[in-house]
Parts: sequence; structure tokens; C-alpha cells
Amino acid sequence: MYILCYANKISINGKKSRTSTHTCCNTFVEQSNESFTNNADNSSNNTLIGCNVKSCVNNAGTVCVLSNIGVTTSAPITNAASETYCSSFKCK
Repeated sequence: MYILCYANKISINGKKSRTSTHTCCNTFVEQSNESFTNNADNSSNNTLIGCNVKSCVNNAGTVCVLSNIGVTTSAPITNAASETYCSSFKCK
């Protein structure tokens, strides 16, 4: 199952990560009452993917060079940003 992210700015953290599971989506907001709040600016289709993972090949300063990324979890129910990780991470 895929869930779409509606944020127009995404921030991935994990400065010294060596694996994807050491990263996290700092933009993650816990779902409440079985619904999500769309905090996107719908006037633009461009999503900024901020990347603070210096060890990732897709990091260009503080921005991800990919046009889209995968963020996933191994938890049955995700309650915190620390339970997420960037599955698009590739170590340098």
C-alpha cells in the first residue's frame, strides 16, 4: 500500500547515515482521526526535498537531486518521524 505525501517541502535527516534505516523524514506528522491534513501549497506541483544526509549520493548541498523519493517504515503503525526512513537513500 502506498500513501501519498501532500507536503510541498520535505526534510530528510540523518547526517552521518550509512544505511537508509538511519535516516528519517523530519516532515512526518502523525495521522489523526483516520485523516491527514493537506498542508501543501496547491499552486505549484514542485516539491522541495531538503536533504541533510551528507552521506547520500543524491544529496546536492542541502537538496535531494531526485524528483521524488520513497519514505517508509518498518513499524506496523507509524507514530513519530524517528520511525520513518528514506528508502531512496544510497550511501556514497
